[in-house]
Amino acid sequence: MKKFTQLNNILGWAVFMVSAFVYLSTIESTASFWDCGEFISAAFKLEVGHPPGAPFFLLLARFFAMFATDTSTVALMVNAMSGLASAFTIMFLFWTITFFARRIYKETDNFSTAQLITIFGSGVVGALAFTFSDTFWFSAVEGEVYATSSLFTAIVFWAILKWDNAYGTKYANRWLVLIAYLMGLSIGVHLLNLLAIPAIVMVIYFRRYTPTKKGVIIALSTSVIILASIMYLIIPGFVKVASWFELLFINGFGMPYNSGVLFYVVLVIALIIIGVRITLKRNMYIANTAMILLTVILMGYASYALILIRSNANPPMDQNSPDNVFSLMYYLNREQYGNRPLVTGQSFASPAVSKTEKKGVYGKRNGKYEIVDHTYNYIYHPETTSLFPRMYSNSDSHISAYKQWSGFKGKIVVLKDVNGQTQRVRIPTFGENLKFFFKYQIGHMYFRYFMWNFAGRQNDIQGHGDFRNGNWISGINFIDEARLGPQDSLTKKDLNNKSRNKYYMLPFLLGLFGMVFQFSQKKTDFWVVTLMFVLTGLAIVVYLNQYPYQPRERDYAYVGSFYAFAIWIGLGIAGLIESFKSKKGKTIIAGSITAIAFVAVPVNMAAQNWDDHDRSGRNLVIDIARNYLETCEPNSVLFTYGDNDTFPLWYAQEVEGVRTDVRVSNLSYLGADWYINQMKCKAYNSEALDVQMTNDKYAAGVRDAVLIIDKIKSGVDLKKCINFVLDDDRRTKTESPFEEGETIDFFPTKTFTIPVDKQKLLNNNTISLSEINEVVDTFKFRNSANYLMKNELFVYDLISKNEWNRPIYFAITVGRDNYFGMDKYMRLEGLASRLVPIKGEKKGLYANMNAEVMYNKFMNKFTLQDFTKGDVYLDSYASDLLSNFRSIYSSLATELIEKGDDAKAINVINKLNKLFPPNIIPLTVYDLSLIENSYTVGLNDIAEQMTNIMFDNIKDNVKYYLSLPNNLAESVKRDQTTDIQVLMELVRLAQENKNIKLADKLTTEYQAIIKDI
Repeated sequence: MKKFTQLNNILGWAVFMVSAFVYLSTIESTASFWDCGEFISAAFKLEVGHPPGAPFFLLLARFFAMFATDTSTVALMVNAMSGLASAFTIMFLFWTITFFARRIYKETDNFSTAQLITIFGSGVVGALAFTFSDTFWFSAVEGEVYATSSLFTAIVFWAILKWDNAYGTKYANRWLVLIAYLMGLSIGVHLLNLLAIPAIVMVIYFRRYTPTKKGVIIALSTSVIILASIMYLIIPGFVKVASWFELLFINGFGMPYNSGVLFYVVLVIALIIIGVRITLKRNMYIANTAMILLTVILMGYASYALILIRSNANPPMDQNSPDNVFSLMYYLNREQYGNRPLVTGQSFASPAVSKTEKKGVYGKRNGKYEIVDHTYNYIYHPETTSLFPRMYSNSDSHISAYKQWSGFKGKIVVLKDVNGQTQRVRIPTFGENLKFFFKYQIGHMYFRYFMWNFAGRQNDIQGHGDFRNGNWISGINFIDEARLGPQDSLTKKDLNNKSRNKYYMLPFLLGLFGMVFQFSQKKTDFWVVTLMFVLTGLAIVVYLNQYPYQPRERDYAYVGSFYAFAIWIGLGIAGLIESFKSKKGKTIIAGSITAIAFVAVPVNMAAQNWDDHDRSGRNLVIDIARNYLETCEPNSVLFTYGDNDTFPLWYAQEVEGVRTDVRVSNLSYLGADWYINQMKCKAYNSEALDVQMTNDKYAAGVRDAVLIIDKIKSGVDLKKCINFVLDDDRRTKTESPFEEGETIDFFPTKTFTIPVDKQKLLNNNTISLSEINEVVDTFKFRNSANYLMKNELFVYDLISKNEWNRPIYFAITVGRDNYFGMDKYMRLEGLASRLVPIKGEKKGLYANMNAEVMYNKFMNKFTLQDFTKGDVYLDSYASDLLSNFRSIYSSLATELIEKGDDAKAINVINKLNKLFPPNIIPLTVYDLSLIENSYTVGLNDIAEQMTNIMFDNIKDNVKYYLSLPNNLAESVKRDQTTDIQVLMELVRLAQENKNIKLADKLTTEYQAIIKDI
């Protein structure tokens, strides 16, 4: 036994070292896309990120950030934390697999050599298969919460197995205390870890009792009660009760803010101490254990004190501003994201018939707490609600996808209102809900991800159900062709895609075999692992109730399920070895099977996945952020909208200190009063945003929407309109179309004006002297919408009060709908458009620009790392982003040529060719203008290079389209038509620019293609 323990420990640490080397070798050099920039920023200065927060993760990340040599390596250190957490996860997975593998043998002290090879071979193959799995490796190399969350899951699952081993000894229950404490801490990372509770309870049940149907049902029910109690009682309940004391002490006793919370915390500590002492004194063993477990859970959960403490310090990033117990409750419950129906509820066609007040929202006012807003529950017509509603979003794009995935026909329901009027509504049937559940939510949003990890992956382009993007593959042609069309005629681009990974279903088959083997050998262990697998997979699918067209792939949410399957992959080795009954040569058999499986599964997975998971040396996010910020003039305001045009900029400013004079303002956040409050405060070198609205004018529930009624056709000064809307006089209100019997503020016109002082514009360099005649006398625009939301009201207020003093930009990622009627006055200066009183008359996405300013910024400030060597991995998202940037600056070359400045156009095109090498950054139809511009200014080599690359790619595409069967060919008809038109355009450009040799070649190849169509 001692020898086994030594070998087990040594090999566990060896697996850790291997995985740590892999992850630390492939971590991203800086922040990654999506939430990573926000998390790293929040950790570096202990700020408050998005709900429900991850305070313990922030503390850990802050500790690692302290080892950074300078601010540019902070992200690297946080990414390294994820890498090490992931490596420790692999180590505990190894020990978990060896625990289950050894239990197939009756011997507990002396194992034969063959048995040792079987046990440890199972551990190594299973653990390393998970090491190199797609989803886990992706999370291991970036500064996000999922790697740390996986570590907590791995530790608590391993710890309950240690308890199982130690059961009956004096201190066995110390493992339970450790588990409870880790559970409490994990709340401050991610709630996914709590889903291990049912498996933990079943381990305890199977160890303590002889399993019976009744006993299993009671144990499962108990586990669900424990899980629900932590999620819905302890986590929100602890804060809820604290709010009662806070309200009593402040509003009732007139004491200072937070005195009620402090009293409550002291009271809870006192009650716990008393409870532990009494139960210990009276030998109430179970009650005492329960008290201790509750205590350590609360100790771990106490990391959320960080959120309250830091929010009260008013840091620049203070999302939701949870500086009191009431706002903390809102923050923890993620109420800003709304809710979704689970057991029963509405469909996308259900009309809301009424609403009920859910609760009052308290805020700080004059030394007390007052109700400042209300939240409501909408009541839907009962005849249109159903059991297990899966299709509930009323977004037009979601409804279209619902119908497509479910084969929607629906059923007609005739409704009557209180006035006896009838309404016919077509709602989805229960069967159609189930069809959507199985086809989309399970098939597309879970099983597809599962097979990515254990069968193979087609590419890294986000898939929405089409056969060309984001699917799983096996690498076995007849299996893949049945779903995805011919595989022998794929384009070179598809075949050479680094994220095209083929495992030949070997990990999947080995895992299935291990699952069957464990069931046959140790049913109780099988059910424990199955619970982990189901609750961290399918149960999450049910709970999330995801709608179509998710912003990104969501495979990271199910990594716990993939972890459980990796246990079965390991046990598959034991199953294969034990399938050989003969004891002769068992050592050789065990060694051979382990070696073959080791090469076929983890080694192959490593070889397939390394190139598309190696993010080492990639600095793209900080480069993009810096280029956004450098587009702006000093002391500017830059409006952004989404995650990837906001979080990287926050990271650049908060961590690396890049252009802190620019105020980044996210339009989607500006509907919240807490965010407006922060915008009205100075941050670093950026002055506060100056608006007329005082806090009471935009508080939660106040002016969330403002009507636009076109009473005055000629237009009204915008500042006067703002004053009118902010006036509380009842004469400035009208009847609300949203709430019966309520009034609402309104604008009396849809046409707005802002005075223009041309001399001021010259003095503050908003315009140059040569542009003075282009400046309008009055800035006049029209908003055709019927109402404005609070964020739009804020933008109007800012613009009217600004009076052209401070440059205002909108990032290129902000849609035209969010220009709020001012799109004619947006002038491109780089990666953002500046609001200027010059009316652009050109049509086109990037047609109106300040070519001189944009040229100077592009040539002198726009930088990207070198991609020409092809040694930096660019996923499809990054490639598409860079292609878009090339198109933007290509339009600059077009503008310069139109102005007759060919020399500058040549400089732009040469730099574009260097920054965005066409053999690395994919060319698109939008790059035709770049080819034409290259010909125009005499850069024939560049034009010819891009033409050949684009022509070859499209020719490849068309050949692939022609190989498709009829059922698939129809879906690519539009792409095929577009590609043919591009080929014709490439031929035309070569002919018109007298490149005879190239034109003849293209014409010959084009005619050959046309013959086949």
